Amino acid sequence: MYPEELVKPMRDELINAGFKALYTSEDVDNAIAKEGTTLVMVNSVCGCAAGTARPGAIASLGAEKTPTNLTTVFAGVEKESTQKAREFMIPFPPSSPAIALFKDGNLVHMLERHHIEGRSAQMIAQNLAQAYDEFC
Repeated sequence: MYPEELVKPMRDELINAGFKALYTSEDVDNAIAKEGTTLVMVNSVCGCAAGTARPGAIASLGAEKTPTNLTTVFAGVEKESTQKAREFMIPFPPSSPAIALFKDGNLVHMLERHHIEGRSAQMIAQNLAQAYDEFC
């Protein structure tokens, strides 16, 4: 577990962009069950991937179509909600950071860490925008 003073700016970066932080398994269940599309950003302290994942997810919100619901869990910090979110992401193995798009409770698009690492925020945003165009 990471100290709150370390993760707060990383969590707030998403919250300030309109993402809702999910802290419990019930929060995750309720978010995924919502009608429409729900983006789940698995936040991470990892600088090599999370440093572009957060800005990429935020930049994707400038696309013509965007998810109905924006949510985030924080790996290594919010164990309960992260574990529950990952259950919805099966068959993909646990990955952080990661970005998943759900439509009416079904996983329709997934960016795992290996899709994020080494890619710019703009590339991540473009990938997500294409998914939004198809599913939102």
